[in-house]
Amino acid sequence: MKNNIVLRFILLVILIIVSVYLFFHFDLHLFFSNKNKVIDFIKDNKPYSEIVFIVIQIFQVVAAPIPGEMTGFIGGYIFGPVPGTIYSTVGLTLGSWLAFALAHFFGMPLLEKVVKKEVVNKFDHFMEHQGILVSLALFLIPGFPKDYLCYIMGVSRMPVATFLIISTTGRFFGTAMLSVSGSFARNEQYILLAIFAFASFAVIGVVYYYRDELLEIIKRKSKKPAAGQKE
Repeated sequence: MKNNIVLRFILLVILIIVSVYLFFHFDLHLFFSNKNKVIDFIKDNKPYSEIVFIVIQIFQVVAAPIPGEMTGFIGGYIFGPVPGTIYSTVGLTLGSWLAFALAHFFGMPLLEKVVKKEVVNKFDHFMEHQGILVSLALFLIPGFPKDYLCYIMGVSRMPVATFLIISTTGRFFGTAMLSVSGSFARNEQYILLAIFAFASFAVIGVVYYYRDELLEIIKRKSKKPAAGQKE
């Protein structure tokens, strides 16, 4: 048991060192901050553009600080709304599973390296209760760091199949909105883009403003005993 813990710790240290080296050696932090660079990189890799895009989506989930909004928008810009949503969903699902699996294997030592302590503390309630409705709400409600949630859920007892259903379902609406926005931008449909963006931000703004109240309502409902059971 002790040897197993030591081995995992050594593997974790190696993983962190290699990841940091690759991230800065290849200037990936600059790559992901420039939308045009990402678009050109994907287009230059035909006929494997779809695979390259999916890999980028996987990477942006695992490397949580990378903004997923930009890559989701790019998917719609390059491939269109429906294919963009599909490719983004595939990449995000695989990336979410990988982040979950890494956290499940390495445990708290990795979680403490990837996720800020205040973020972990914020979701202590979730980690203790592991309600499916609460978990889904965390992915659906804007403002919650969804990539970090994959790592946090990885140290829980949640089955991987349940996690994949929750994360994929919870991400889908936002992914579709980003793909549609990217498609409008590609076709220079700026009026439609402005109307869609305004409507989307209005809905997101309302949900985000009342996110704590909504989460509390869901928590209370998830705690209610089933019919015929005593509280």
